[in-house]
Amino acid sequence: MLKLIKTEEQYESYLERIYTLMQTDLQVDSKESDELEILSILVKGYEEVNYPIDKPNPIEAIKFRLDQMGKGEAFLSKILGASRKSEILSGKRKLNLPQIRKLSHELHISADVLVQEY
Repeated sequence: MLKLIKTEEQYESYLERIYTLMQTDLQVDSKESDELEILSILVKGYEEVNYPIDKPNPIEAIKFRLDQMGKGEAFLSKILGASRKSEILSGKRKLNLPQIRKLSHELHISADVLVQEY
């Protein structure tokens, strides 16, 4: 019977079971696929509490996403304007709400990342 994860040993055991299940050819709506789904939910909950991941710095997130998309700062200039882009990337100016909306839409970065203090 599956239980909430309370120890590191339990967490490791569930990870091993997830790995084993993922190596098999699971049938949809089978007992094993249901077990995998439940284990994944339990592990995710444990990790969120015990291994939280901080949100990235907004400027670093923008730079990273541009790199992922194969775009340069010229693309960012089209979104923000050349002078604003330089001021924002250098830290001289903070993002405002319309800029956050544009960046979120164009770069597909969650707005909750962009609104953080930096």
